[in-house]
Formats: sequence, structure tokens, C-alpha cells
Amino acid sequence: MFLNIIFALTVIFLERKKPSSTWAWLLVLFFLPFVGFFLYLLLGRQLRKKHLFRWDGRKDIGIEQLIYYQIETIENNELELRTEHIRNYTRLMYMNLKTSNAVLTQDNDIKIFEDGSDKFESLISDINHAKNHIHIQYYIFKLDNLGQRIINALIKKAKQGVQVRVLFDEMGSRGTRKRHFKELIEAGGEVEVFFPSILPLINPRLNFRNHRKIAVIDGRIGYIGGFNVGDEYLGLSDRFGYWRDTHLRIEGSAVHPLQTRFILDWNQASAKKDLIYAERYFPIIPQKGTAALQIISSGPDTEWEVIKNNYLHLIANAKKYVYIQSPYFIPDESFFDAIRIAALSGIDVRIMIPNKPDHMFVYWATYSYVGPLVEAGAKVYHYEKGFIHAKTIVVDDEIASVGTANIDVRSFSLNFEVNALIYDRALAHSLAEIFESDIMDCSELTLELYKNRSNYTKFRESISRLLSPIL
Repeated sequence: MFLNIIFALTVIFLERKKPSSTWAWLLVLFFLPFVGFFLYLLLGRQLRKKHLFRWDGRKDIGIEQLIYYQIETIENNELELRTEHIRNYTRLMYMNLKTSNAVLTQDNDIKIFEDGSDKFESLISDINHAKNHIHIQYYIFKLDNLGQRIINALIKKAKQGVQVRVLFDEMGSRGTRKRHFKELIEAGGEVEVFFPSILPLINPRLNFRNHRKIAVIDGRIGYIGGFNVGDEYLGLSDRFGYWRDTHLRIEGSAVHPLQTRFILDWNQASAKKDLIYAERYFPIIPQKGTAALQIISSGPDTEWEVIKNNYLHLIANAKKYVYIQSPYFIPDESFFDAIRIAALSGIDVRIMIPNKPDHMFVYWATYSYVGPLVEAGAKVYHYEKGFIHAKTIVVDDEIASVGTANIDVRSFSLNFEVNALIYDRALAHSLAEIFESDIMDCSELTLELYKNRSNYTKFRESISRLLSPIL
């Protein structure tokens, strides 16, 4: 009891958590006094942010100067834009430059992947054609058939003298260890683990995971999106069936911010082999397309909830519609209010979530939030074909976000995430068409269905919602 009181005072007075999170942890501490003590040690403490990522070296390749230049030109209304309609979003660009060092690039060619087989065939092909370096980072890297195919391709390139680096998150990649990459390391590749455990089963940073999925080939080709490495992402899991996700392949200057993000994460994980901002990692890229793009990152290390703030900005400025796909929908109060206000204002709000839960508490918490949005006029769809894992927002056929961040508190403030913010009408329209096509594989949660749900369902919703701030 004494320890519980100490931790309760810590939660309230020292950690200064959000009120909803504070109450959730107080409930855990006092209703599960022994278990809650250890849960708080593993999951409740905040992350020390100081010097987590080292930005030294950005000046060497001009990134810092470019950020300052773009901020100044927006302040003076002098920013040159190749597509005039995106001028409506200069305030959003400005916010991302100030809070996420997100350089605006306007020369990108982007390919959208909806299917894991297509995405990984493309990635392996790009690996096979690499000439200089390959940087790969995944939250989950399984050593199954797909994982081994990728490792074999990396070993081959490492033996040819191509620099190969692989970074994976320990908690996401449970069962995968650095020693499993022995053959790749012997071939000259390098492998690092993000926030590894101090001792087996003991990880003081258990709650702060690197959820990013990034691949950079020769500094010219980049990948970002929702797919991890594992056979289930090819639709080969009996539990989930077909896996529906969204991933991007990028050629253009936006690959450089992706490279920067990888270098930052790599240098945090690597104790001795820091990557420098060398020209080989940031080659001059000929113009490939016309899509404007910002790569935005957020996590417990950042002062601002960058990705959530982007979502709020998109919703608040929508004129016609907002389409959202997310495997988890457990918004905080600000996001919930924003999307409800949009629906009540006559904006066509559509939300697509899975009907095959991978975490039961998360599933029922999600249900507790989407129901009131149906009452406000939003349309909610359950994806029935398999499991939908896409993290996509499309607004007004003008702007879209694709990346790793779900609609939940964990993605907003606990996990390290990265999204691509796309200022391009053609790509936004394509993503909207994909959403509308996915509706054909959905059932709609109507107001009648929601109101007629059983008392047992209501009970599960209530319990899960109480715990939602710490799920």
C-alpha cells in the first residue's frame, strides 16, 4: 500500500500525465496493488527525452539550412509551389517544418501498394538492384519464409560490397534476435536492435517502441507504410486471412528525409557504429514526378504530438469528406471531438476498421468510440475480407496521409512513428478510390445495429474504454 501511494503521487504530481491517463493508472494501482506496481514500472513511466536522437551532421548536407529557408519563405509568403492548389496547405507545411523539421519536397513519383505480395516483390527487386547501400527498418521482422527471402537477398548484396543495415524493434519482433542475422553480419552487413532488453523479459522501455517501417535503397528509392516483414502480411495467416494494408514506394527528394529518419534511429540504437551524413546517402536525385510530400515523425521524444496534430488539422479543414482507415480506433478527446464535429457539420466522415480483432480490449474500446460517431452522422465500416491494417487518411481529393501511425493514444504519444503527408490531387483521389473499393468488402455499422447491441457488449465496451488511455 505504501508503494502504491508513492507511485500514485508520482503519477499525479511528478509525471504530469494527461488526466485520462492519470485516472487509468490510479485505477490499475489501487485495484491491482501488486500487479499494478510492476505494470507501472514497465508501462507507466515517461521516457527521458534528452539526447535520445543526435541531430549532429544535418548542416553538412544542407538539411538545416533548407528547413530555415522554407520557414522564412512561408512567413514572407514567397514559397515557390509547383502546384498552386496546395497553397491552401501552407499553414500545415509551416507547422510541420517548425515541429517536425519536415522538409517540403515537390518532385516525387509515388506508387501505392495495397497487397503485401506486390509490395515485397518490389522491395526485393530494388534490393537486388542496389549498388551502394540498403537501409531497412521494421517494427516486426519475422524469420519466416518472407523474412528469410529478404535476408538472403541482403546477404547476396553484402557479399557484393553493398552496405547493408537492418534495424528492428525488439518487442515488435519477439522471437527475433541479433544472432539470427549471423550470416548477414559475417557477409559484412550490420544489424541493430531498437531499445533492447537489459535482461531477458526485463525492458524498462517496454512501453516506447519504434513502430516505423522504412526502407531506403541507394538514397534514391524509399518505402514507407504499414506492412511489416512476416508471412501474415502476405495473407498467409489462418487467423487473419487476407491482409489489407497501404504502403508507398517513393522516388524523389522525399527519400532524403526518410534517409535522415533512418540515420537518427540507427544512431540511437548503435553504440559504436554511428552513421554520418555522407553524400553517398544523399545523392542528387533527378526529378521523377510532381507530387509534393512531407515526411513527418513523432514519438515520446518530441515536444509536440506531430502526427496527431496533422490529423486534427486535416479534419478541421475538410470541406467535403474525410476517409479514415485504421486497425485501431481509440482516439483521445481532442481527436474524437474533431471527427464528431466534422460529422455533425455535414462533412462526409467514413471510418473503416477491422472485424477481426487482434487484441480484444482494443477491439471493444474501438467499438465504444465509433458508435457515438455513427450517432453523429459518420459512417463506420467493418472490413470483412480479412484484416485491414492500413493507416490512411484522405481529405477532399486533395491531401492524404499514409504511414505507420494508428488512431490511438499509443501512436499519438508513446510509439515512434512516421507518416508521409501527400499534397497531390491525383494520389489523394487514387487513395479515395481504394477506400471506396474496400467498402465492397465491408459491412456497415448502422445506427440500428449499434443501438440494439447486447448488454454484454455494452459491458465489454465500458471496461475497455476505461483502460483505453493505457492500451
